[in-house]
Amino acid sequence: MELTAQQLRGFDGSDASKPIYVAIRGAIYDVSSGKGFYGPGGPYAVFAGREASRALGKMSKSEDDVCGDLDGLSDKELGVLADWENKFQAKYPVVGRLAS
Repeated sequence: MELTAQQLRGFDGSDASKPIYVAIRGAIYDVSSGKGFYGPGGPYAVFAGREASRALGKMSKSEDDVCGDLDGLSDKELGVLADWENKFQAKYPVVGRLAS
């Protein structure tokens, strides 16, 4: 499955009949099993239905950082992002790709 960023926004947990998706480096993960974290009101809800690579690398929940732009990230931040990516790969299924 391939989704545009706009289509991905529809999987933010606000519709209980749909799964919750988060994209990292273009891979879309189904994080529905972590609804308490990514669903509405959860501590990571800002990432739901979004490409969250930059924010994860920066350990940021700022709306401005919730995107796939990795320009300017330090080696340390890219390492943090890689750690997050490994955690997601171990815990959540990849269900598609973000259209470029």
